[in-house]
Amino acid sequence: MIKNIVFDLGGVIVDLSRENAVKEFVAIGLADADTRLDKYHQTGIFQDLEEGKLDEEAFRKELGHLCGRTLEKAEVQKAWLGFIPGVDVRKLDCLENLRKQGYRLYLLSNTNPYIMGWACSAGFTGYHKPLDEYMDKMYLSYQIGYTKPDPRIFEFMLEDSGMNPEETLFVDDGKANIERGKELGLHVLLVENATDWREALIKALKVVK
Repeated sequence: MIKNIVFDLGGVIVDLSRENAVKEFVAIGLADADTRLDKYHQTGIFQDLEEGKLDEEAFRKELGHLCGRTLEKAEVQKAWLGFIPGVDVRKLDCLENLRKQGYRLYLLSNTNPYIMGWACSAGFTGYHKPLDEYMDKMYLSYQIGYTKPDPRIFEFMLEDSGMNPEETLFVDDGKANIERGKELGLHVLLVENATDWREALIKALKVVK
């Protein structure tokens, strides 16, 4: 029986647009943004930020060097938020309903302080309710030091939360992440970015008894 549901952020709870993010980073001066940004797994200083090797300020300075000018925090955050074209509030309503039904909800995300600064604010959606209020606990790559699909981020989450993998459903839009979850004994649901996965989730919960 499923007692815990672990959600990814980008591509699951919020929609992702790599193309829009590339445009935003180019706009602040990163001419080769198209070769530096990835939908699922970053590289270089972008990966260092998501693994916590660079903090918010250090990343801003490094990015400024690449852009050839001093960057303000607000414009760097705006560029990162280019990845997120929108939030389907029906999914947030679904999260609330799941918690009312007794499921424990968790977030496991490759992310960074720029995105989470927005997500954990009242500006997250028109509901004025931050993301962390929908979750029992959030496991964030830049705080843990590893990014999916590294097994160590999954192992950290499982040990810290005390979750039983057999009682846990993992929802993600990345095939490599889903495969890793399977290897560690989690039930899994692969969803497609920017789609309504609510019905598929309900079916998955009914299948696992």
